[in-house]
Amino acid sequence: MSICQPLRLLGHRHSISALSFGNKINPLLVCSASREHVIVWNVDECTQKLRGGLTPRGIIIGTLQRLVLHVRFSPDDQQVAVCAGNRIYVLSVKYEAIPVELNGHLAPVTAAEFCTREKNMLISISEDRSFKIWDYSTGLLIHQSGVFTGFPLLSLLVDEEKRQIITGSAEGQLWIFSLISDHNYCCVTRIDLKKEQEKFYNKIWKSEEELGERQNASELCRTSSMKPEGPVEASLPVLLIEHCDYSVCFHKEENESCVQNRSYFWIGTSTGLLLINSANLELEAFLCYKDYSGLSIRFARSCSLMKKAVNGKVLCLVTSMFEDMITVLEVNPALLLTSQQSGTCKSGNEESLSVIARCPLLPKSPLCTNLNKNKNKKHLSKTERVKSTRKDQPLVFHNKIKSSGYTASPRMTMFTPNTNLKKNEVLKCKTSFKCTSKEYPLESSPPIISSREISIGFEPTRICCIQYSGDGNYLACGLANKTVLIFNSDLTNTHHVFGGHDGVVNSVDWSHDKKWIVSASDDRTVRVWSVCKNEAALILGKEMFHRAVGFAQFYFMDTFMLLCCGAEFYLLSCHLDAAKDDLRRYKRKSICKLVETFPMASTMEITSLSAVNDFYSYIVLTAGSNRALEVFDLNAGRSTAVIPEAHTRAVHQICQNKGSAFSTQKPEDYNLFMTTAVGDGIKLWDLRTLKCERRFEGHSSRSYPCGIAVSPCGKFIASGSDDKCAYIYDMHSSTFSYKLGGHTDTVINVAFNPFSPQLFCQ
Repeated sequence: MSICQPLRLLGHRHSISALSFGNKINPLLVCSASREHVIVWNVDECTQKLRGGLTPRGIIIGTLQRLVLHVRFSPDDQQVAVCAGNRIYVLSVKYEAIPVELNGHLAPVTAAEFCTREKNMLISISEDRSFKIWDYSTGLLIHQSGVFTGFPLLSLLVDEEKRQIITGSAEGQLWIFSLISDHNYCCVTRIDLKKEQEKFYNKIWKSEEELGERQNASELCRTSSMKPEGPVEASLPVLLIEHCDYSVCFHKEENESCVQNRSYFWIGTSTGLLLINSANLELEAFLCYKDYSGLSIRFARSCSLMKKAVNGKVLCLVTSMFEDMITVLEVNPALLLTSQQSGTCKSGNEESLSVIARCPLLPKSPLCTNLNKNKNKKHLSKTERVKSTRKDQPLVFHNKIKSSGYTASPRMTMFTPNTNLKKNEVLKCKTSFKCTSKEYPLESSPPIISSREISIGFEPTRICCIQYSGDGNYLACGLANKTVLIFNSDLTNTHHVFGGHDGVVNSVDWSHDKKWIVSASDDRTVRVWSVCKNEAALILGKEMFHRAVGFAQFYFMDTFMLLCCGAEFYLLSCHLDAAKDDLRRYKRKSICKLVETFPMASTMEITSLSAVNDFYSYIVLTAGSNRALEVFDLNAGRSTAVIPEAHTRAVHQICQNKGSAFSTQKPEDYNLFMTTAVGDGIKLWDLRTLKCERRFEGHSSRSYPCGIAVSPCGKFIASGSDDKCAYIYDMHSSTFSYKLGGHTDTVINVAFNPFSPQLFCQ
């Protein structure tokens, strides 16, 4: 058995401060840098010379006489970027020539990376707390950022797939910027690793307490330090950011369903290695150096990782911060991930939730309530119907009164129906909701061209909520001036104006048959409007609600209504009828009955509610002021799942992927839903796993609760923004695809037309 001898490469007179391997295997190149020389070594040639008894020698490509902190090969291994002082030198690999000098940073440059998508593009970071983008072929500066952090930048990664820049600072912050020139290299999001680590500790510890057991698959996967003991006070410098070769690591794992279609990247810190999900930017695994009994290094000064995994394992080189010590760790990312996520991933035998109803109604289900408007009607006897009896007594008038017309001829007709309606108006109500067989164009691009702009009124009036009808012909708007307006979908005409609320209209919702609109207001009332008769068919008054009604919608194919008030939501069975008795016109035939009240746990107020009405579904999603999401199964009549700390702030909108009557999606796609919170972007959740699958960042929502909407095809997400623009995201990309400007104020409401590629922004 032959033992591989180490290859010693001699040529530097001073200590070597930076090393880097090339990107190609044949030939395999190594670049080393010290204060006096930058040398490139061909590993294969050096090995052959050593076997032949000769001294291996490299090619000196630069003599800089500066302390070099970082070196990096270009994608084709033809150039090397050398970071020395506050400058970057681009050197040729083959010979020593005049270097291209990139000068502009005000402090030492700590890292530089080549961009493979853009030719001749180089990105650099520095201790001056900024990054710069260069054209290294000409030496020109393409873009320079401002100072966005208070600590030096130490590490850099270019995500070519998502076209993003990820940089880490000395205080444990990750900053992600868009690499798309049309986005002006804007900041996408910021991640506080200390908070993510503390959040991860709490989640794992709670899951282990629920399971009642500890996962000790290997020494590297121990979680003995994961009990939360208070906030982390020590600094957490980001020493390394590197891609994780997940295609190899997770290929043969049993719990592949938990990690499929995901990508990860490593974060190397002074205390351990973190595995971050690049889609939702959440910490999913953590390896702490002090938990490994065979590792004498507790705090790292630097670390390096293999880019490619071998047999599902990667090697990690760690140097000690306080001693002259180097350690090589063998890490199995799949085992590390599955051992720490076993309590959060659903097993294959566990039945997951589904938006589409998959079982019949239970006998004791609240949804079995059938409201019969004649159920409580009393059967009065013939004598009980007589209100009074006549007394045969003379009528005496003591004062002289004016004649009431007793001598006039009797009226033969008491009431005459209003037959003075125009024929087209009668037909309009009957035919306006006629369905069409046209399908929504699934392969169409999102609407990005402005077609029409209208003003709601003579005075500036805030639109609080909007919703398209199911056929896409009309758009309902709830206003701050206590009215509900209905426009044609092309915004050419005001179809109806509903007035009657005494407060701001918080929500509007169309019924499935498009004949009714329910509105909720701050005046503690809920009104159901008849679209055909332009009047309220049902009014639920203040005596029923103790606080303002934040949300109201139809549910279960118009069989029920859902209302949220305070920390609970109401399930009401309703029967709507716009007809009136000719003798008692003041009395409405619509009736409503409270079926059950569902409180949300540990919250003061429900901030958002969502349920599907286009098909039968038992699932109701709620969000509370405690920043949690709660899933209710109304067939079972109880809460089935709670997602704590869904956002850093309270969720102000839940948007489900409901599709439309004109588009068809896969059944599993209806289990996706989005949430948004002020200052925390948009998150995409899967009801089956109850996990955040993707995070959408790029729009600005730091001050106002901006709304979101998903297209009928399920491919695009629209969002408002407080920078007077609307943003459109592709469902498979975390950065926005289109930025729609032209607004004069914050865009707080967006809605897709369910019939055609049309987007309404306000």
